[in-house]
Amino acid sequence: MLFSKSILFSLLTSLVASHSHKEPVVDGPTLQQLWGDDWPFSGINTFAHLPHTKCLVDPSQEYDIAIVGVPFDTAVSYRSGARFGPRAIRAAAQRQTPNRAYSVRSEINPYNNWAKIMDCGDIPVTPMDNKLALLQMTKGYENILAHNTSSGVWKAPKIVSLGGDHSIIYPALKALNQIHGPISLIHFDAHLDTWLPDKYPSHWDSESGHFTHGTMLYLAYEDGLLSKDTNMHVGLRTRLSDASDYEDDDVQGFQRIHADDILEIGVDGIITKILKRIPKDQPVYISVDIDVIDPGLAPGTGTPEVGGFLTRELLKIIHNLQDLNVVGVDIVEVSPAFDHAEITALAGAQLAYEFITNMVKKEANNTTAGIPSIDIASGFPGKLLNQE
Repeated sequence: MLFSKSILFSLLTSLVASHSHKEPVVDGPTLQQLWGDDWPFSGINTFAHLPHTKCLVDPSQEYDIAIVGVPFDTAVSYRSGARFGPRAIRAAAQRQTPNRAYSVRSEINPYNNWAKIMDCGDIPVTPMDNKLALLQMTKGYENILAHNTSSGVWKAPKIVSLGGDHSIIYPALKALNQIHGPISLIHFDAHLDTWLPDKYPSHWDSESGHFTHGTMLYLAYEDGLLSKDTNMHVGLRTRLSDASDYEDDDVQGFQRIHADDILEIGVDGIITKILKRIPKDQPVYISVDIDVIDPGLAPGTGTPEVGGFLTRELLKIIHNLQDLNVVGVDIVEVSPAFDHAEITALAGAQLAYEFITNMVKKEANNTTAGIPSIDIASGFPGKLLNQE
């Protein structure tokens, strides 16, 4: 049987059309359900596989908690390398995924709750000029904090900084002070970091050289960034220039808890002392120099000191600070070149998770019904993954 070319073309067109215009499958999985989830070892390295954007170049982006990398380490006094800390902590955080992040301690999944959490990338910081670097970090933090929150629960986003050396706390406090005024500080560290600039032994001097990872809290005190007599060091065990270092620290309004104190009063005693010192409603910044942990458990750091806390002990202390009004945190001095098997970076990633969990948990019971759910894959308010 013969067909004309026109009839054959018409039959073929109908056949193609019948296959290309099928009705959508109503009950089938969505593309998001099929391909939206990464295994811990797959995907691009954002913190805990959270959504990422360069918040510094997108003023319209809204979020409640911003994870910010600050790859700066040219204010150190011993070993450099912490500029690679943000990258290492993000890589270690790949074990965390939003759909398997339920905290047994806090009984919530912080990544799939009321708060929109965004990995805002890094603040680009020059390694060539510390005076310029300080300006860049300060302006970067101001930019991050100027974004609107997604939920409206807080007047400004909260920041989780991944350092970088410990000097990054100074520009963070400068930016936060513009929103919250003087802030209480809980400083987990083996070292004081309230040293006066002239305590460093050198005849040579410069103004820009006063900004280091051991003087930045003195600079914050001089600028009036810290709330008077509501600040603490926790985990101290370093050597001093002389006894006057503690006298200078007293003038700046710090209370000191030494690492050895844990042998006398235990973890619960340390928690009690912190909560007694810090007003519950006062804006608080928590800073963790990873060297507060014993170098046997966190060797990848710039200035290791033996005799520190166990990671388990530090995590319990952090968890019990969940009722404080924490406006920002940092995890600093992670230096992967000196790390082994990622154990220091893993500690940093877990600390960041605990801080984020505390922030979300504190407001979880106080949020209103009008706050939208969060699509944990896209990071934008919307339907959950198990909904059409």
